[in-house]
Amino acid sequence: MNNLPAVQEYQDMLKAAALVFLERHRCEHLGDDQQLFDRTVQYLVADYDVLTQTAEKLVHLASSELSAVSNRQRLDIVSSTSTHTIIIDTATGNAWAIPVSLIYERILIAPDNGRFRVTAS
Repeated sequence: MNNLPAVQEYQDMLKAAALVFLERHRCEHLGDDQQLFDRTVQYLVADYDVLTQTAEKLVHLASSELSAVSNRQRLDIVSSTSTHTIIIDTATGNAWAIPVSLIYERILIAPDNGRFRVTAS
């Protein structure tokens, strides 16, 4: 009896779980991809009882998939204005106009943001 389709389906499900975890927690690790990788491996090991080596392989595959999707978005400098930043998804053609004030409020001066402070030189 050949269990290859069942094994592949199970691995695909684990990779999907890793991808969801990566997407959900990547903003917590903006400057440390390795920490996010390790945390995702530990998540698979603890919650799905997967061997560490298998979890590392699956997280690597999920990370590659996330990177491919994340790298599709581009800043449209030509269309952006002093008040709105335009982001384009090159694969779908979707575009988003994000107010600069929203970026300032939600990212730059957010209470939990200690990383991106502007300093006088």
